[in-house]
Amino acid sequence: MQKRISYSFFPAFFVTALLFTSCGSRRALTEQYYQQLIQQAQAKQVVTQKPEETQQKEEPVLPASDARQNVSTIARRDRGTWLGDMQYALDSLCNIPLFETTQLGLYIYDLTDDIPLYSLNSTQRMRPASCQKLVTSISALNFLGPDYRFVTEVFTTGNIVDGVLQGDMYVVGGMDPLLSTSDLRQLADSLRAMGLKSIKGRLYRDVSRKDDLPFGLGWCWDDDYGPLTALSVDGKDEFCNVWPGLLRASGIMCNGSCVDKQRPATASSFRAVQHTMDEVLVPMMKESDNIYAESMFYQLAFLSGQKGAGRKQAVSYVEKLISSLGLNTEPYQIADGSGLSLYDYVSPLMLATLLKYAYQTEAIRNHLYPSLPIAGVDGTLSKRMLETPAFQRIHAKTGTVNGISSLSGYAEAGNGHLLVFSILNQGIIRSDQGREFQDQVCILLCR
Repeated sequence: MQKRISYSFFPAFFVTALLFTSCGSRRALTEQYYQQLIQQAQAKQVVTQKPEETQQKEEPVLPASDARQNVSTIARRDRGTWLGDMQYALDSLCNIPLFETTQLGLYIYDLTDDIPLYSLNSTQRMRPASCQKLVTSISALNFLGPDYRFVTEVFTTGNIVDGVLQGDMYVVGGMDPLLSTSDLRQLADSLRAMGLKSIKGRLYRDVSRKDDLPFGLGWCWDDDYGPLTALSVDGKDEFCNVWPGLLRASGIMCNGSCVDKQRPATASSFRAVQHTMDEVLVPMMKESDNIYAESMFYQLAFLSGQKGAGRKQAVSYVEKLISSLGLNTEPYQIADGSGLSLYDYVSPLMLATLLKYAYQTEAIRNHLYPSLPIAGVDGTLSKRMLETPAFQRIHAKTGTVNGISSLSGYAEAGNGHLLVFSILNQGIIRSDQGREFQDQVCILLCR
């Protein structure tokens, strides 16, 4: 069973009970607590009083230690309704000691009724961690389309005479993160099957489509990723060490080793290795693979057609999409495609707006939604929300970097509606504190 964090943010009698119960009992008590919230809301008995003794109507009772009183900016619905009770229960959940020293951004939108459900600090600039992959994937599906291919292409100069290529061979990298030694071996075998026996000229690696930066903007010195290259093999920058040997093993003689050079415009396309959008998208989202995300980010850059394309070109497409959805791009900063960067800044409202657009656009929804981790089932959510109402009903992207924990995606609500949500926890020392809060929000939504 996954380790759970302290429930010190609940009322004192509940905390005392938790200290002497098993994990199973704690879950039962959690159920009782939230049931109590709903019952209190339905009975219309929860009131608060200002210091001046002015009576407030229908405000939730908050822990005495909390002076911030986090309350949603969305207009309240009547208690006794699913929406009204949910709003008041979320208010109580958002007023815990954790948020006296950390920051929370939360936005929930009801796709079924097409109305906002809850908003707390939803426009604040915050770091998304791997929820940044939602920005990248939705932008890529929007501009590249679901039929896009990640391509590694072989070009040649000269003609093949009696099995001899009377010229050079260029392999042009398209930053395909799935390119493997097995792919290159099959490529070499196919060239030999065409009748190619030897290469008179040189072997070249063309990595000119991408800039020469080996790491993403704002990556830390101890991030164990990269270098980012337009032509990697098995995720490593070893193409020139592998390719000549594979050609020879297939029976194609070649001179010397492989070196870097941009292919001339007169070179002819000869063969290619391709992988589909879904082949990259699914592991990128399910397992939160950072290199796959950076590769997809650079595919946007390649759309510009510029040699040495990089972050600037990719960001122009992301910002174009954000603007088209009615948001101002100025408050946000897109530093990379994975969320590994310390310089990424988004907001819960921005992420939820993208998710809303993605679901309402069939060509995006049909590929994004199945790629998201499912609570208690697979990916980075495989061990979360087990044996709760949220089991199998949350499809969302997780995010974790030092000080940040996030969760954004879709929830099948308890009233049968489909919701979009984005939760960003910032300034937390222990990631499990953020995850526990996020799980409780999801459980409440699905109850």
